Amino acid sequence: MLRRVMLLATAACLLTSGCTSGTTDHATIQVDHATALADQPVHLTISGLSPHASVQVGAQAPARDGKTWRAEATFTADDHGSIDLDRAAPTAGSYQGVDGMGLFWSMNPPDGNPDAQAYTPPAEDGHPVEHVEIRVLQKGKTRASAQLTRQWLAAGVTTRTLTLAADKVSGVYVAPPPDASKHPAVLVFGGSEGGLGVQSVAALLASHGYPTLAIAYFHAPGLPQDLHDIPLEYFATAARWLARQPRVDPAHLIALSASRGTEAALLLSEHFPGLVHGAVLYAPTDVVVGSFPERGGAAWTLGGKELQRDARIPVDHVSGPVLAIAGADDQLWPSMTAAPRIAQELDDAHNRFPHRALIYPQAGHGVSGAPYLPIGTKEVHPVTRTLISLGGTRVGNEAALRKGWTAVLALLESLTP
Repeated sequence: MLRRVMLLATAACLLTSGCTSGTTDHATIQVDHATALADQPVHLTISGLSPHASVQVGAQAPARDGKTWRAEATFTADDHGSIDLDRAAPTAGSYQGVDGMGLFWSMNPPDGNPDAQAYTPPAEDGHPVEHVEIRVLQKGKTRASAQLTRQWLAAGVTTRTLTLAADKVSGVYVAPPPDASKHPAVLVFGGSEGGLGVQSVAALLASHGYPTLAIAYFHAPGLPQDLHDIPLEYFATAARWLARQPRVDPAHLIALSASRGTEAALLLSEHFPGLVHGAVLYAPTDVVVGSFPERGGAAWTLGGKELQRDARIPVDHVSGPVLAIAGADDQLWPSMTAAPRIAQELDDAHNRFPHRALIYPQAGHGVSGAPYLPIGTKEVHPVTRTLISLGGTRVGNEAALRKGWTAVLALLESLTP
């Protein structure tokens, strides 16, 4: 049966443009999608080896800073001289267990502590693009190689920059290819890192068909440099702009954020229920926290008044679905207890919209966004420049990213007419 599957895969590779193969000395790498969205798993199969041969399969990709990240795993070919990475577990290497995308997320930098670094793909035309080379080596000799491209922006997706001067908002609008339908839309913004580091998430969501506006709200040109007295009305202005765009369904506008930004996302859902219809909350809190960096004062204002620190964020008026995602080993703050509290408070408020909390074991604070990229469990905070521990393990965080991202896309799909 396996041989028949391999033959069919080879035939498909020859007959379609969605498959590629690299070959040396009769060994062949077959991949179903040589070019794919960064959140799409690819299926790699190696054939043409001797039965039960031991080979090393490696992946490498250049990062934005010029360094090349690498992963390698040792596999044993089956009776037919084939290895299906979706079914085979490596006997040694940078990851363990059966994982067809293991070589992608387990890549390591050439120097330094992998747990304290994150891979950043190069940018092409202003958008991240990852170029991954897959190699099969046997006794130090390259038997086969193939090139893969991982994209964040699908064909036909367009971007538009918003400015404070012209739009009263600083951000980037990412629109799917035009069609005759209305689509759920997403307002996405980051956490205590500030700036506009969420464009890649916006690009992927738009590539899946959801118009997305990514905004900065502090630590960016023209905006406050600290998370201090940020008006919630600023986010409402962004949401109103998004709701007016062609092909946006204004009845299904979701706020998506992580960490400190979840305060604003949940507060928007509560105080502007006719505008923001639910939220996706990664590593959330259910209380209002003070300014950041901590210098006293409030982080948020509403109607010109500071929102009281340590006050519980109410959910009585939330008018859409809420998805709260957290890691059980979050070492930055207790999101693993805040997420289920949010869901329980929505239960207590008799909220009629879907709401749930997803808590993932061995995952930390870094559970937001798409999977398949190597990320560490520590990071140097871009504002304070201090090393912070996010918690979890690389394998645990990767599992949380896959399941969480799938849940986010399923939520948006449920809102699509």
